[in-house]
Amino acid sequence: MSTYRSSSQIYAPVHAAVPPPSHPPRRIVRPGRTGRAGRMGRRAAAVLVLPYVALLLVGGLGPAGYAVVKSLQNESETGFGGLSSYRRVVTDLRFAETFGNVALTMVIWLPLMLLGVVGLALLVDASPGRFGTTMRFVYYLPGALTGVANFMLWLFLLDPGQSPVAFLWHGFGHHTLGEVAQPGNLPYILAAMLFFQGAGTWVVVLTGGLNSISEDLLEAARLDGAGAWGIAWRVKLPMIRPWLGYLALLNLAYGFQLFLEPQVLSQVTHGLIAPQWTPNQLGFSYAYQILDTPMAAAMSVILLTVTLGVGLLVVRRSGLFDDER
Repeated sequence: MSTYRSSSQIYAPVHAAVPPPSHPPRRIVRPGRTGRAGRMGRRAAAVLVLPYVALLLVGGLGPAGYAVVKSLQNESETGFGGLSSYRRVVTDLRFAETFGNVALTMVIWLPLMLLGVVGLALLVDASPGRFGTTMRFVYYLPGALTGVANFMLWLFLLDPGQSPVAFLWHGFGHHTLGEVAQPGNLPYILAAMLFFQGAGTWVVVLTGGLNSISEDLLEAARLDGAGAWGIAWRVKLPMIRPWLGYLALLNLAYGFQLFLEPQVLSQVTHGLIAPQWTPNQLGFSYAYQILDTPMAAAMSVILLTVTLGVGLLVVRRSGLFDDER
C-alpha cells in the first residue's frame, strides 16, 4: 500500500485548526449623541472665551481702531489729513532717538534677563526639598515691588548721599544723584531696575516649566552618562524653549512701553534726562504738551505696529505655538 500523502492531506488538519480571520466588531457611533456632545463643548468654549473677547474689544481693538481713525485726521482735527500725521512724527528728530534709546536698553536688559533667569531657575530646579522652595520665594519677593514702589527703592539706591552702596558710587567718582543718573548711564540703570523687578516672577514661571519635564526622560539621560551640565544643556533647555520665547515676547512688549521710570527720573533730576526719552514719552508730549492728538495717535499706531512685528518674529523663531498647530 502506498504511503504517499499529498501536501493538501498533510496540511489539511493544520488549516482546519486555524480559525478564519475575523474582523473586530465595529463600534456603533450614534451621530445624534456625538453631535450633541460636540455642540455642548463648543458652547462651553464660547462661554469661556467670551469675557476675554469682550475685554479685547473694549480695551484693545476698540482703542486701536480709534487711534487709527484719529491719526488720519488733519492737525486741526476738522477733516481727513491722510498720512500727514505719520509724516510729521517720522520727521521729528526725536523719533529715531527714542527708539534708539529703547533698543539700547533692551540690548542690555534682555540678555541679562534671559541668562539670569535661566541660571536661577536651573539652580532652583536642581536644589532639593525646602531649600529650593525657599529660594523660589526669595527670588519672587522683588516682584512684589512694582511700579512706583520699585522706582522709589532704586531712587534711594542711586542717591550717593543715602544709598547703602554709596561706596560704589564714590568709587566711580559720583557724589550726587545727578552725577549717577547721567543720560549715558540711563540704559544700564533701567536694565537693572527691570531685571530686579521681573526676574523673580520669571524664575517661578520657568521653574514650573522645568517641573513639567518627565522624570523618566531625566533618568534616561543619566543612564546614558549625562551629568548635571549635560542634562541642563541638552535636555532641560530644549524642553523649556517655548517658555523662553514667552519670556522674550512679553519683555519686548514691556520694553517698548517704557514710560514711568524715565519720566519720573527726568522729573527728580530736574530735566537732566530728556522728557521724551522713549516713544511713549514722545507720544505723551504730543498729546498733552503741544495738544496734537493726531500726532499722538500716529505715534501709538507706529509703536503698536513695531511691537507686533517684533513679537511675531519672536513667536516664529522660538516656536512658541508649534505644539498647538
